[in-house]
Amino acid sequence: MRTNLEGKIALITGAARGIGFASAAKLTTRGARVAIADIDGEAAEAAAKSLSGDVIAIKADVGCADSIREMMEQIDARWGRVDVLVNNAGGGRLQPFLEATLDEWERTFRLNLTSAFLISQAAAQRMYASGDGGAIINITSVSGQRGGERRAAYGSSKAALEQLTRVMAVELAAHGIRVNAVAPGPIAPAPGVFIHNQAEQNAYLNLLPTGRFGKPEEIAEAVAFLASDESRWVTGHILNVDGGMAAAGLMTRAARSARAT
Repeated sequence: MRTNLEGKIALITGAARGIGFASAAKLTTRGARVAIADIDGEAAEAAAKSLSGDVIAIKADVGCADSIREMMEQIDARWGRVDVLVNNAGGGRLQPFLEATLDEWERTFRLNLTSAFLISQAAAQRMYASGDGGAIINITSVSGQRGGERRAAYGSSKAALEQLTRVMAVELAAHGIRVNAVAPGPIAPAPGVFIHNQAEQNAYLNLLPTGRFGKPEEIAEAVAFLASDESRWVTGHILNVDGGMAAAGLMTRAARSARAT
């Protein structure tokens, strides 16, 4: 039985773990050939070996233009094309606005925004040259839609990535290239990984109508949809996969308790 991504070549950045790895796993089950790119080369190799199908690992620093060029050359040598790009690599230190440094601001924007610009440009050129178009999915964040403490650099870079998504969608549509974004809400960390303290976890849960953190696999399902022909008339869209966080207004403790029971 053919699947809706069979034979497609997909590049996923930051794919050694978390949302990126879950997306790689999901796309392989749909028949895609996948390049797992990550700055941690050993973790990328382990991730690739854990998946079945035609999967390769590439050590790449998406904050470095030369590394991006080398990454694309490796994909050219292996498959000669790119059909799907998932700009997942990103991050940044959380700093109070009055303590945020210019170095951290610039580093965060290079990692979250400039990297997506450079990689998308390189991938789109290949999609255009193939004559078959393609799909680009940017992983943004609800932090780019709502003001949050200590997220001046991170939130601003993700908001800018949303706007870049729209501009790319408008300009690349004529070439058969669709560009969309997935905006995750808070995602549960892997076992043994501590990202937020208990107070921060409680604060997040109070904003989530669903009353729980998301799972990487739930973001991956949205990525697979936007990568496939099932979304062939969807472009320039920001798909929130956030447990209702962006939609939520007043939620009383009584209502939350009733829902929980």
